[in-house]
Amino acid sequence: MAIRHCFDKDVDQVLFEGNSSVKRVILNRPHKLNSLSYHMIFQMIKELKAFEADPKVKIVILKGNGKAFCAGGDVLASYTCQVAGHWSYGTNFYKKQAMLDYLVATYGKPVVAIIDGIVMGGGAGLSLQATFRIVTENTVFAMPETAIGHFADVGSSYFLSRLPGFYGEYLGLTGAKIRGAEMVECGLATHFMLAKVMQVENQT
Repeated sequence: MAIRHCFDKDVDQVLFEGNSSVKRVILNRPHKLNSLSYHMIFQMIKELKAFEADPKVKIVILKGNGKAFCAGGDVLASYTCQVAGHWSYGTNFYKKQAMLDYLVATYGKPVVAIIDGIVMGGGAGLSLQATFRIVTENTVFAMPETAIGHFADVGSSYFLSRLPGFYGEYLGLTGAKIRGAEMVECGLATHFMLAKVMQVENQT
């Protein structure tokens, strides 16, 4: 059971949709608040590299199904694997996660992150590297790693250090939560949009 939990490869954990010029990458573990599994990260790296190399693709959109964009990495899976004796799993997971974040941060095409709902830890590392970061009134951001004795990682030393004053240090050290409007105000997000307006846009 523990092994299956570690290496779960449900094919629908990430959905890849769109047309030849616009690609949508949709995190699809709503029951887990779209927490990132190893398989999700592996899939996204593979597809994002293919989109970047395809001259027909002009823009990539990141979003999540359910009430979260992404609550972070699947810490439970990593812990379960270590308890089961699979020590290399955690190392490989964080290595691939860093590769994904770097890929998004240095992407050769515009990346739009639609952050409607919870975005924490690894979800912030993924979305806040995007070219455009759209938040809503539902957005809740935090870097809660310190609560489990960890430190704010996933590229946060880059995006938190660029906030005004000592606000980045405050968010990184305390794990404090802020909302979408505050993210725009401090520079974490680039645009604010009402969730109901975004839903209409998605249906058109």
